[in-house]
Amino acid sequence: MNNPLRTIIVTLLLLILLQVSSLNAQPENLDLQPQTEEITPWIIPCKDMVDRGLYESIKRRTKTALDSGAEYVIYEIDTYGGDLFSAFDISNYFLHEINPETHTVAYVSKKAISAGAMISVACEEIIMKEKTTIGDCAPIQIGGKLEGVQREKVETVTRAAFVNSAEANGYPEALLKAMVTMQIEVYRIKNIKTGQYEFFEGDRLPKDKKRYDLENKELIVKGDELLTLTASQAVEYSVAKTQVKNLEGALDFLAERDGVTFAKPVVLHTTWSEEMVRWINSPTVMGILVMLAMLGVYMELNTPGVGLPGLVAVICIVIIIGSKYLTGLANWVEVALFVTGLVLLFVEIFITPGFGLIGGTGIICILAGLFGMLIKNPPDRIPWPQTQIDWQLFNDGVISLAIGLTGFAVLAWMLAKYLPKSKLEFLSGLILVPVAKKGGRAKISMTAPPETKTVPVNIGDIGEVIATLRPAGKVKFGDAVVDVIAEADFLEKGVEVEIIEITGNKVIVRAVNSMEG
Repeated sequence: MNNPLRTIIVTLLLLILLQVSSLNAQPENLDLQPQTEEITPWIIPCKDMVDRGLYESIKRRTKTALDSGAEYVIYEIDTYGGDLFSAFDISNYFLHEINPETHTVAYVSKKAISAGAMISVACEEIIMKEKTTIGDCAPIQIGGKLEGVQREKVETVTRAAFVNSAEANGYPEALLKAMVTMQIEVYRIKNIKTGQYEFFEGDRLPKDKKRYDLENKELIVKGDELLTLTASQAVEYSVAKTQVKNLEGALDFLAERDGVTFAKPVVLHTTWSEEMVRWINSPTVMGILVMLAMLGVYMELNTPGVGLPGLVAVICIVIIIGSKYLTGLANWVEVALFVTGLVLLFVEIFITPGFGLIGGTGIICILAGLFGMLIKNPPDRIPWPQTQIDWQLFNDGVISLAIGLTGFAVLAWMLAKYLPKSKLEFLSGLILVPVAKKGGRAKISMTAPPETKTVPVNIGDIGEVIATLRPAGKVKFGDAVVDVIAEADFLEKGVEVEIIEITGNKVIVRAVNSMEG
């Protein structure tokens, strides 16, 4: 009896032990390693000219990446530089707003020169494609040279931007400063205790021979040259992390170093509208637009009514103001001032006689609006340059306007001198022909011709005002109604007038009683 009971008890114990063992046992084929989550790298190309348009585009595209939870944002750099002060804004944007939120990498795909170098070092690290270059960020000025105190004022701000990036991202400060200023010599000296190389400016060499191998110091940058590094040099001098064959190589390097797995990268290109705004805001195009706008106004004032030149002028002005507004240089106050000035000037020219308070106020508003658009300021602050950078931006804007004004003066002179001799029919409404002499006859387009499109009129013809001249209006000569401009008088309907001058399609009249008096 005892033996069967003992057998049952032992069997039950064995079954319990087997059950416990099965619970603790792990399946042979079960992968206990956690699955690695793929991370999407966001690529933002930064190519061609560095300008306000690129700055605004970078902000838009970076925000898109951050809103999507980007952990790696890679800026693909390929530029010879451009507007140094736009580069300041991009650099500060990276250092203060983006780097704390995500990991930023500058991937130099071809070149990062001048402003491109400033943008690159503002990123947390740099990876360069083989046979690319970075450096040479000495400030220059369009239309002149930066010398003496003026150069130092711009260079000191530029050096400070590079120093801030060096301190924030761990780049050799002396090398970055040598990219800006020619007078800086840089030596590489080995730290005996750490075994690492460090960089020092020529006038700040260490003196501790027990810590530094001073006898074998190496001159990296001479005092009469700006530093520009190849990809291999940048890696050797700890400016770049590595050099790779392509963007895929850069992603592979980051993935292996950081122990992450990248998904297919998302590339955020500039939009066509951003490229158009950047093109419009280039100094050459902006100067041409200013020239065409002024030329259109000039030609419109020398022809009756509102025609093609006036339309061209309006289109150019809208493009100029719109592009400045989109790049942040024009706020709503400055746009409102400019538009108000145009309206007042229009009222003075086409509605009220003479030229007085309304026209003067309009010109002041236009100039104030233009002045404000040359300086980046919020609507509640007076548009006046506060820093050396502001003054430099203002000077560059004035130079662009000067180019446009010079082009206008030259073309206006050529139109006045040569186009009157042209026999091209389609230019007849745009040509400033010589003033008709007494007894001469000219064919002027009529508002309401009876059978023909033109009617011959000449100086001395008498007509009757049928639409009040303010100073422009309509006068009836015989069976035809002609657009005319009164000579500084406000003439009511029914007044008799005489033609005193004909220039192109512009007919100038004066009241008969005024002639007699």
